[in-house]
Amino acid sequence: MDDLKYGTRNKRGDWAPNQPVETAPLFAFPPRLKAVIKWLPHYFFPWNMIFAASAVAYWAWVIPPVERLQTLGIEWIAWLYVVNAISVFLFYGAFELHLYVLKRQENRFKYNGRFPADQKSKAFWFESQNFDNILRTFLSGVTIWTAVEVAMLWAYANGYAPWLDFAENPWTVALVALVVPIIHEFHFFCIHRFIHTPLLYKWVHSVHHNSVNPSPWSSLSMHPVEHLLYFGTAFYHLILPSNPVLMLYQLHYAGFGAIPGHVGFDKVEIGEDKLVDSHAYAHYLHHKYFEVNYGDTLIPLDKWFGTWHDGSAEGEARMQERYRRRKEKLAVRKARVGIGEAAE
Repeated sequence: MDDLKYGTRNKRGDWAPNQPVETAPLFAFPPRLKAVIKWLPHYFFPWNMIFAASAVAYWAWVIPPVERLQTLGIEWIAWLYVVNAISVFLFYGAFELHLYVLKRQENRFKYNGRFPADQKSKAFWFESQNFDNILRTFLSGVTIWTAVEVAMLWAYANGYAPWLDFAENPWTVALVALVVPIIHEFHFFCIHRFIHTPLLYKWVHSVHHNSVNPSPWSSLSMHPVEHLLYFGTAFYHLILPSNPVLMLYQLHYAGFGAIPGHVGFDKVEIGEDKLVDSHAYAHYLHHKYFEVNYGDTLIPLDKWFGTWHDGSAEGEARMQERYRRRKEKLAVRKARVGIGEAAE
């Protein structure tokens, strides 16, 4: 498939889409009803339906009976960790195998033309991005994911979280299900800005940003503190009118949903003529430039806070102008400090 019909490739082999990234029309003002109706199928398919279906499957076949959840037990906690680990291995591994091991579409639609396995760096354990990312995913990521899952299931089983039955409250449950992605994006933006503060960035978030050229295993390659903040999105369901299935959907949206933003390709080829959009470009630009696109495209939070980069020349100019203003402020501040010290 010819990816140059959809974008351009520079001399280094890096690919970029022709069209700038657009935010969802959901929060546009004045409202754009036709645009929202046209966009709605993309809201559900394929990713959100995959994560929702996985939550339903977990509740049906994986989660132990409520009676067992009332008491913490090593058997069912270990069972959940094993299932989570296997699920991550299969889901993440499928993308890694298809795109990075077998390289079935070579570097077509790949933002960074190079592959992480071809580059060694002392920033990673064993100087390997893949080994580092995989170890952090399973040692910390899946462990904390499971810990949050266990805590929330225990809370539901013991009446510490509001549990709405779908049959009795169908509209409320459906509404909460619809806003799960919105909750995730709001939470992600807030914690993301928080861990970009200098001290937390140095000791916590820099671990994730070592993967400048992200790949599937980069998705959950984080410091344990970031893992806890990230999966803390499930704790909203301690106060929301919700139920365990929706809480699992929230967790799966975070855990499995990290893949599309880090897959490293704009589109994944399925067969010879079908493409699935990853919608990863906005977050790839964050990994590339560090100080743009703290959220994603569902809520235009970055537009509202002046940190949006859509991949266009105009977006680049806005970013450079912001950097210039910041340097000027720092220079003025240093000059004032220098004058004060000289006066003393």
